[in-house]
Amino acid sequence: MSQPADTPTTTLLRLINGYQISQAIHVAADLRLADLIGDEPVSLPDISTRVGAHPGSLYRLLRALSTVGVFRETEDQRFVASPMSELLRTDHPQSMWGWPMFIGRPYHWQMWGDLVHSVRTGEDAIHHRHGVGIWTYRAGKPEETTIFNAAMEAMSRNVAPAIIAACDFTRFKRIVDVGGANGALLAAILTANPHSTGVVFDLPHVVREASSVIRVAGLEGRCEMVEGSYFKAVPAGGDAYILKSVLMDHTDETCAAILRHVRTAMGPHGALLVIEGVISAANEGPRNAFSDLMMLVGTGGRERRQDEWETVLAAGGFALSSITPTASRVQILEGRPSA
Repeated sequence: MSQPADTPTTTLLRLINGYQISQAIHVAADLRLADLIGDEPVSLPDISTRVGAHPGSLYRLLRALSTVGVFRETEDQRFVASPMSELLRTDHPQSMWGWPMFIGRPYHWQMWGDLVHSVRTGEDAIHHRHGVGIWTYRAGKPEETTIFNAAMEAMSRNVAPAIIAACDFTRFKRIVDVGGANGALLAAILTANPHSTGVVFDLPHVVREASSVIRVAGLEGRCEMVEGSYFKAVPAGGDAYILKSVLMDHTDETCAAILRHVRTAMGPHGALLVIEGVISAANEGPRNAFSDLMMLVGTGGRERRQDEWETVLAAGGFALSSITPTASRVQILEGRPSA
C-alpha cells in the first residue's frame, strides 16, 4: 500500500510529534532492548520477562518503534534488530546508547519544557528551575554525571574518526584536552598518533571516569588525568589544547576568560583546536541551530557563526588561522596566539 505524499500539514504534524519518538527511543535504551533483540526473532514474553516490563505495554512500545525503523516486527508479533537498533546496543563499536539515555532524563526533559521561559528572559532553564548552573547541578548526582559522560562518549565515538582524519595531530608532542570528560576523544587521538602524549583535564567528579577509558585503550603510560576547573587555570606545557564542545556551553565573556587561561598555559607556538559546529547561512540546516536552542535552555551558552568565533577567540588572545571541515557535524577551528 503506497504512502500518501507529504503535505505541509503532515510534515508539520511529524515535527510537532517528534518528542514522542525521542522518548520512546529513550525508554528502549533505558531497558536495553537492543541488547536482547538480534537477527533471530525474539518473542514478546521472552523480552518482557528479561527486562521486567508489562508485556502488553512493551509490545505497544516495540510496535511503535518498529514503524519508524527502530526494530522490526514479524508477522507473529516477534521482533528482530534493524540497522538503527544495532546502534543502540551497548556493545556496538559505534554505539549511540548514551545519547538517548541522556536526552530522556527527567531534568533534561524538563528544561526543554521551560524553553518559553528562556526565550522570554534569556535565562537558561536549569538556573530557572534549580537555582544553579548545569555543572553544579550534576556535580552532586553521580548517576547523572555517568549518563552525561556516556552521551558525550557516544557523540565523540562517532565524530572522533572524522576529527582524526581531518587534523594532523602528528605535529603535537603533548595534547591537552580541556574539558575532556572521560577521555574518549583523546584516547582515540593518542591511539592513532603513537608518538604523542596527552592530558585529560576536567572537574574531579567528571575526569575520574577517564581512568578506565585510558586503561582499556592501553594508554596509561602516555595519558594522565588532571583534576581542575578551566575557570581557574589549565595544565601548562601542551603543544595543542583541544576544547571540544566546551565553549558552546558558555557566554562570550566566559569563553574569553577560559581562552585566556589556555593562552597563559601554552607556549608562544602552541595551537588551539576548538572542535564545534559553526552556524551557517540562514535556512541552511537545522543541526547547529537546534543545538543552539539546547545551549539556550541547558547552559546559557550558544553556537556561533564564523565572525562570532573570530571575536571570541580574539578576546581570549588568539587569532583564528583556519577552519577545517570534517566528515561529521563538527569543524576544527585552529587558533594561534595573537601578537
